[in-house]
Amino acid sequence: MKTYHIDAKGKVLGRLASRIAIILTGKHKPEYVPYLDKGDKVVVKNVSEMKITGKKMKQKKYYRHSGYPGGLKAKTLEEVFSKNPAEVLRRAVWNMLPKNKLRKQRIKRLQFE
Repeated sequence: MKTYHIDAKGKVLGRLASRIAIILTGKHKPEYVPYLDKGDKVVVKNVSEMKITGKKMKQKKYYRHSGYPGGLKAKTLEEVFSKNPAEVLRRAVWNMLPKNKLRKQRIKRLQFE
């Protein structure tokens, strides 16, 4: 397993997340098969300096639900980014990974400095 070090300074959120998702799944390798986890480890630094284009900071919302009636909570990207910029990138990569049993073990190989 190889370790990739990525500098997020000046990189656009979505393009960076899709590149990381490809590395975590192992699609960049010739021996890729969808049912095996042959991806590599990714370490990202300068996450707070990545670019977010357009009006996403004010308009994009992250939702969660408590499970009770009326329990829908929403936070804007701006609120989440100011508190923990790594969480924004982690959520973007999480949603780009294939929705299967390997997703949890793949996201564990994503680390931040």
